[in-house]
Amino acid sequence: MSVNVKVNESYNAIPEKEKLKVLGFDITHYSQTLQLVLCSIAVFFFYILYGYMQELIFTLEGFRPYGWFLTLVQFGFYTIFGLTEKHASRIAARKIPLQTYFLLALLTLGTMGLSNASLGYLNYPTQVIFKSCKLIPVLVGGIVIQGKKYGPLDFLAAFFMCIGLILFTLTDSKISPNFNMNGIVMISMALLCDAIIGNVQEKSIKTYKASNAEVVLYSYGIGFIYIFIVMMLSGDLQEGLIFFSKHPKETYGYAFLFSVTGYLGIQVVLTLVRTCGAFVAVTQTVHIPIFMVCSLGYFWNLHEYLQQKESSKSIRFRNKNRVFYKADKTPALY
Repeated sequence: MSVNVKVNESYNAIPEKEKLKVLGFDITHYSQTLQLVLCSIAVFFFYILYGYMQELIFTLEGFRPYGWFLTLVQFGFYTIFGLTEKHASRIAARKIPLQTYFLLALLTLGTMGLSNASLGYLNYPTQVIFKSCKLIPVLVGGIVIQGKKYGPLDFLAAFFMCIGLILFTLTDSKISPNFNMNGIVMISMALLCDAIIGNVQEKSIKTYKASNAEVVLYSYGIGFIYIFIVMMLSGDLQEGLIFFSKHPKETYGYAFLFSVTGYLGIQVVLTLVRTCGAFVAVTQTVHIPIFMVCSLGYFWNLHEYLQQKESSKSIRFRNKNRVFYKADKTPALY
């Protein structure tokens, strides 16, 4: 007598480890520490370029009222980049529900649009000071949205890190914050959106196993539709098109480079969110603008020091020539 026993293959199957890629490089088999180090270096590199391009765009005379139009152009580039990557990677159908993407798009629009628009009222060091404080809202968002548990030491560490970053930013005498109430409201709302979006992204990515390209494509694609409709109804769309057409190189050209560096940076940040969580990802990104501001202050001081050194050399050289001249004219005494 033979007995046929059917074995459920799903019980014997060993779950395949999810592949983890950063900008096309497979880092799945690296240790979590090495993954964190590599992603942190990549984020540092791309977001320094991103911040530099953002500040460079706003140095264009008359550009400050068009921060929202810059966000529209940026979202358009991100959507194109996301579509290109999706087709190149042959990514399957969407995994995260559209309702979640509607929320992510709204939050993304809030954090990036308000951040860009705030530079019309605040200088870059002031924006950096406020961005240094977003660690605590991210912790609170993790508790409310994901049900995470943090101890008092976690909040204390985040608090002292925020204070330290602010004081470190204000150390240089050349850094003078420019406080404007409109800008403060904008950057505060941007930080609130930022605190929510990181936790929503982390929960969605880990629940549905969605790719970075999918998250970027739908978040920024839907966000582009949001901001396009709002700007078209308000009349700001036409004004932005007119201004950008007058300075295509400084607007569309710089915005393209701005978007490329931002898109690559977002890819790495999403990988950090996937592996280490939203709080670690935010901790990495918050140090970058601090470094930029302090570097600018350092190089400005170095530039002034070299100028003063050259000036003092010139004065000593002239005085020396004057002494030689007087020595030649003075008659010898015997």
